[in-house]
Amino acid sequence: MDIVKRSAMELAAIATAAVPGLSPVGFAALSDDAEDFDSALLIDAQKHRWRVRSPRHDEASMRLEAELSALRAFSAKVRATLPFALPSVAGTVRQGSLRTFVYKDLPGRVPSLDELVDEGSRLATALGQCMAAIHQIPDESVEIAGLPTYTADEVRQRKLNELDTAAATGKVPSRLLRRWEHAMEDVALWRFNAAVVHGDFDEEQIQISQSRISAVKGWTDLHVGDPADDFAWLSAIEDQNFSERVFAAYVEARGKSTDPHIMRRAALAAEFALAQWLVKSLDSKDAERIAEAEEMLQELDRNIAEYGGQPLSVVEAPRPLSTPAPTPAASPAQPTPATERPVMVPKSSAPTINSSKVTALGGNSPAAAPAVGQDSSDSNGPESSTLDNSKEQSTAAPGLKDEGQKPAGDSKTGTAAQETGNQAGSAAPDGAAPAKESSPSDTDGNDSAK
Repeated sequence: MDIVKRSAMELAAIATAAVPGLSPVGFAALSDDAEDFDSALLIDAQKHRWRVRSPRHDEASMRLEAELSALRAFSAKVRATLPFALPSVAGTVRQGSLRTFVYKDLPGRVPSLDELVDEGSRLATALGQCMAAIHQIPDESVEIAGLPTYTADEVRQRKLNELDTAAATGKVPSRLLRRWEHAMEDVALWRFNAAVVHGDFDEEQIQISQSRISAVKGWTDLHVGDPADDFAWLSAIEDQNFSERVFAAYVEARGKSTDPHIMRRAALAAEFALAQWLVKSLDSKDAERIAEAEEMLQELDRNIAEYGGQPLSVVEAPRPLSTPAPTPAASPAQPTPATERPVMVPKSSAPTINSSKVTALGGNSPAAAPAVGQDSSDSNGPESSTLDNSKEQSTAAPGLKDEGQKPAGDSKTGTAAQETGNQAGSAAPDGAAPAKESSPSDTDGNDSAK
């Protein structure tokens, strides 16, 4: 697979071909799924802000084309039901087989995980309502765009196929393989109604303003499938109460549409993401990534061996015929607190997974629903030339003025891992529909030959 990399300066130059009249005076590199895309934020002479996203290879380019199809399929009626803004494509330019997209910048700022938690319960509630609104988008919007649709049975079979692929590598601990296989073969766990799924939802795809979700971007993996996949990223958050508030708000908004086992499947997705990362690393033949993936799987296996692991299946896994005798130092006392357990800190684009949460011995109490807070509309706009995105990194270039830069944030974490928002086996109560807010319409500019 040929990889094309472009600097922020090059992206600024490409953007001028994609959007006639665009004259950048400042630019900064963005952290944005760095394995697949090069991204930059631009400021023009009128202080308007633009986001450039350029694919590094053909597969990434296809993802951008899928996002364009998705945005075009969202009707005005659908957009009016979403409590956040959607991306608007201002123009595109093709270079060979790859097409670079230029978007009008969305309101708000991209938060870090710590910033999400610091915002408190109002933002947790807004997150839950945001995810519920996505899952309530009519399936027809995805079908019209020609994007993938999967039934619950098809989702489960795809997972089983991926498990076979991971097992064939010989690098996944057998305890994890048995654990995941039991969950995937537990038919009761997979009785859910398929819904529209963002597919790449995490903190890097949202923008916040005044404790609300002002915009959601990154619609390259939109499909109909398992809504649990959009919860996987929450496992990287240390604060369990925050995750519980997110899920409680989601349950309230979705009501009877919420299946009782969504968080178990999200926990499975959290753990299984490491095996998927291993397979991807092996395909890339990157020795460093392969070693990293193996170490992360071994650490997860050790934690589950020591702490038992959160239950993933509805039907209890069969007990082994014999249990090894404990060592003299072993003690059946209380489980080690989560803060004392080892936590994986993956590098590059490896899945982010908080192993102390994923492998914690969960209780049975459901998440308590927090009060739903209302806040005023955000006022983020293009007035200032300062680049205030927390994930930006400025680069100076001849002919372009670099201004107001901030250091780049952490790189994207691929498929994230989640659970503990609703500890093992919590049932979902009924609730109300999410709030409505109009979103800007999407427009696509014409391709420009480079």
